[in-house]
Amino acid sequence: MVEVKLFSCAASEYLSEKISDYYGQPLGSRTISRFSDGEIQTVINESVRGAYVFFIQSTFPPSDNLFELLLFMDAAKRASAGYITAVIPYFGYARQDRKDKPRVPISAKMIANILQASGADRVMTMDLHAEQIQGFFDIPVDHLKSEAIFMPYIQSLDLADVKFASPDVGGVKRARVYAKYFKKDLVICDKYREKANEVAGMTVIGEVEGADVILVDDLVDTAGTLCKAADALLAKGAKSVRALCTHPVLSGKAYETIENSNLLELIVTDTIPLKQKSSKIRVLSTAKLFARAIRNTHEHRSISALFVE
Repeated sequence: MVEVKLFSCAASEYLSEKISDYYGQPLGSRTISRFSDGEIQTVINESVRGAYVFFIQSTFPPSDNLFELLLFMDAAKRASAGYITAVIPYFGYARQDRKDKPRVPISAKMIANILQASGADRVMTMDLHAEQIQGFFDIPVDHLKSEAIFMPYIQSLDLADVKFASPDVGGVKRARVYAKYFKKDLVICDKYREKANEVAGMTVIGEVEGADVILVDDLVDTAGTLCKAADALLAKGAKSVRALCTHPVLSGKAYETIENSNLLELIVTDTIPLKQKSSKIRVLSTAKLFARAIRNTHEHRSISALFVE
């Protein structure tokens, strides 16, 4: 069977080390350096000729994280790697997936083009903000689902009367997966904004009296939406409110907002490292799931078999 090589880029080294442990193979040797003017130089320190090569890097800010990944893939392509996979636990710019006003880019599509041009034969990612982004690529995309990580945790809570909620109308499909699996009711929080990153109002659609409510979303940024949704659900009689969010972007005053909120708990994954600790934030690791997906890719086995249908 063709040899597998796992490489970590700088920003996701904390996660790559755990993935390599689960996979049972050490990370490949590489060097990342900077010239005095800030330019990045990437060097692969071992042969990748003919190998299945996986580069692991989430593309959260700064943009150097994305550029570093592109440089590594170009290096592997020029070194005659057999098959290059970009493992991108958090796919940055995924929220810019459409042209919603004049004279703006479709950034997610542009990133897809750049990844392909740099040598990616395949992309592996988790919980895209919009699933149709997979259509921006002309190469295979393995779209991993965080349900495989969150569902066992929910079961361990052993909540008597749980209901699932979407913090906005756009996330209903995501929350419905949990409601269907656990055979529970779905609640919708309808929000409206007067400007970006600021929720003006929230309306709860559905009954939550006496229920332990779990909000489901793909990412948490400023945490304003989640915290306002928690307030609205508690005002409607919910017993408690937790939130599941795959990607902890957590920008601005997010940590302070969460600490001062009525959320009982915010459960996230390690696709993005936390900037600081919080008593209300619990982190679950994606490493085992990515390791299994990488192995299945190499062995030409099903990826969808890893998830609940």
